[in-house]
Amino acid sequence: MKYCDLYLRQPDWMLHPMQRFIRYEDVVRYEELLTWNLQPGEPIEYELFYVEVTDVERYREAIERVESVRWHRIGLIDDESLYVFACQETREEDVSFRRAFGDLELVVVPPIVYDEQAAMRLTVIGQEGDLGTLVENIPGEIEVTIEEVGEYDRRHARIAGPLTDRQYEAVETAVELGYYAVPRHASLADVAAELGCAASTASNHLRKAESAILSRVVR
Repeated sequence: MKYCDLYLRQPDWMLHPMQRFIRYEDVVRYEELLTWNLQPGEPIEYELFYVEVTDVERYREAIERVESVRWHRIGLIDDESLYVFACQETREEDVSFRRAFGDLELVVVPPIVYDEQAAMRLTVIGQEGDLGTLVENIPGEIEVTIEEVGEYDRRHARIAGPLTDRQYEAVETAVELGYYAVPRHASLADVAAELGCAASTASNHLRKAESAILSRVVR
């Protein structure tokens, strides 16, 4: 079973109002769509988001102005993070994007992560042919970047979610060899040799993985 990590950047006119808020207002630091439920035969969907913000009230005011949102409930975690459970009407712009998945044997693996430009990072699993067809079917207005493709095996915890499979492999290898042991039992060169890459490449994978994980821990 193959996976494909995609980065999708939509044009402004296609963005949901809250995506536009993310892109143009300095409020949302991190947002992910945890799960969703589309009602068969009805233009209604239910969604659960996890959001990290600099100003909860500005976020609340923004979502209250969105016409397609029928109702929403905000659950505060602390002063800078919250859950949003929302019911909204399905927009035609979203339908045009979802048509790309039609008649394909694929599954999107949550979460869908939104970056500071409101672009989406998502993982899709299925057969290689269907994954290729999906990429071809995505509307041309959407900028598509294939970040990684491989055999699907993601047993690591959610805190490591932002890591690519290669970054996770590098961290896993480093831990197994004792690179993070105190005192250290393996060198960067040992990790690189096990990964089959240059020491500079191994270092790059580890530093990016450490940055992603520690940022999540601190937040």
